[in-house]
Amino acid sequence: MSTPAEAYRLTGISPKAYEHPADRAATAALGSIPMLDYVVRKLIEFGYERALRQTYLGASVRLGTDQLPEIWTRYQHVLNVLDIGEVYDLYLTADPVANAMAIGAGKPIIVLNSGTVDLLGDDQLEAVIAHEVAHVLSDHVLYRTALQILLRITGQRLPMAAGLPLMAVQHALLEWSRATELTCDRAAAIVTRDPRAVCKLLMTMSGGAKAGDLNLDGFMRQAMEYTETGEGFDRLQRLLTDLRQTHSLPVKRVHELLAWVRGGEYDRIVGGDYLRRGEERPAREEAAGAATHYSERFKDLFREAGEQVNTAGNQLSDWLKTLSDDDKPPKSGASKPD
Repeated sequence: MSTPAEAYRLTGISPKAYEHPADRAATAALGSIPMLDYVVRKLIEFGYERALRQTYLGASVRLGTDQLPEIWTRYQHVLNVLDIGEVYDLYLTADPVANAMAIGAGKPIIVLNSGTVDLLGDDQLEAVIAHEVAHVLSDHVLYRTALQILLRITGQRLPMAAGLPLMAVQHALLEWSRATELTCDRAAAIVTRDPRAVCKLLMTMSGGAKAGDLNLDGFMRQAMEYTETGEGFDRLQRLLTDLRQTHSLPVKRVHELLAWVRGGEYDRIVGGDYLRRGEERPAREEAAGAATHYSERFKDLFREAGEQVNTAGNQLSDWLKTLSDDDKPPKSGASKPD
């Protein structure tokens, strides 16, 4: 790394400085769902988050100065650029799927899949780490942890009263999760000082081939074609496809990132003109502004989720309390979840 972290440091930068409007709107919508925080607290309270943490502790490798120090150095660089004083545990887990995650309601951890490390070059790996650190800085980890839990337990034997609202919450959290990816792509571009590196990362993870074997300009043209062309039916099919994803589609993410860069915000932030922590607008004002952005897209989905959760919160609590031993999360040392 030729440039010292101090030259890149964005002192006190607030995640609101680069927050995508879809993230802001979806977060405001989640906050309006009755009983959602209650459900999330119950999922955490009954040990699912602890089981996830213990799984990675027992069946993964915690990185540091003595474990893959090259990756650890890049991780430290990311923390320095975003001016984060706390160091979160960083794990490498054996999984051929190129992916990474940040989870943990109280003490976040960051997990890199081995497939990610094998596939990506150094700059792209730094972008992945920056993306995940940005989830922590933006306070995304509580809801993202709840989503990971829901994706694991909704396949269990759920009573009808609990199953329906849990599925509604899962769909709401998926919509929100896709929006948060757009914010963290921006953070990755800021940290690497190279938006094209983030686009290259998305291309590489989409194709499963090394970046040197692919054509970034061709992928960027593909992103423009996907987002700006097509008849009504094609656009509807794209929407339905997007709703089934845990992440926004890579070509859409490329399009959103490049549009933000072209708008001038990227250059302004890396030039030192950005919102700092403690200067954010009051939460109520943020929510009011977000309500006018993407309101129609989120309105029905979140309203339905809120109604269903509100009518079944007590049943959910009772079900969680009476899980049989076979249904409870695995103890430390158990096999890693799928």
